Parts: sequence; C-alpha cells; structure tokens
Amino acid sequence: MVNISRAFGHVANAIAKWTGRPPVFISCCVLVILWAASGPLFGFSDTWQLMINTSTTIITFLMVFLIQNTQNRDGAAIQAKLDEMIRASKSENRFIGIEHLSDQELEDILEECERNRPKVVARARARSDKGYKPAPAKASARKPPRRAQPRASAA
Repeated sequence: MVNISRAFGHVANAIAKWTGRPPVFISCCVLVILWAASGPLFGFSDTWQLMINTSTTIITFLMVFLIQNTQNRDGAAIQAKLDEMIRASKSENRFIGIEHLSDQELEDILEECERNRPKVVARARARSDKGYKPAPAKASARKPPRRAQPRASAA
C-alpha cells in the first residue's frame, strides 16, 4: 500500500506541476477556441456539444483528486516544519499538533492568542526601539536542503 501511495503522490505532483504551467493553459485555451470554431462545421450538433462537456467533466473530475493530493501533502509538510520550529524554539510546545483539535478548541486558542497580542506587540516595539537584533543563526554542518520547485496552487 505504501508503494501505491508513493507512486500516486509522485504522479500527482508531476501532473500538477505540468498542468500548472502557462503553455498547458494556453494549449487548453487554443483547444476550446478550435472546438468553438468547429461548431459550424458540425452544425452545432448535440454530439459536438457533448464532446467538450464530456472532456471537461472527466478532466475536472480527475484533477480534483490530483490537486487535493498535492494540497494534502503540502499542508502536512508545512505542518511538520512548523511543529519542528515550535519544538526547537522557546515557544510553547502545546501548540504542536493543534491542527487535530476541534473547531471550538482552536477558537479558544486563537482567542487566547488575540488576548496576548497587545503584550507581544508592545514587547516587539520595545525591542526594536532598543535596537534589538536577534542573534545570528548558528552555522550548520549540514548540507543545505534542495530548493523545492514552486507548485501551482488550487483556486
């Protein structure tokens, strides 16, 4: 099952990356224009209309799953990175995993953060007024990560 999931993820990412490029969009626009221009040739028949309706429906149906897969993977990766930043920093570890809480629990945490906001803003202003500069990041012995390619976002 892991191999199927990995293969699907690989295919979904490749297709999402490919379909998000301008030439693909332009090609789709050209196809629609050609289809519309061919209307008089086919007498604007039901078959002519069914051709575009069926094609777009099938493509849309399949793309929904591919886009959802890439969004789920991106969201999980971002969440893992944020959790690691919280864990490694002086932040409160209670924020790790809050994406699994109920809507009401999330709202309660948000309200608490909003109540603390004026204090945090005041501290930040005080630091900037004193010329506070964060300590430089430690040099890492690790090789820097490969830069990920930008991904098309779902509308």
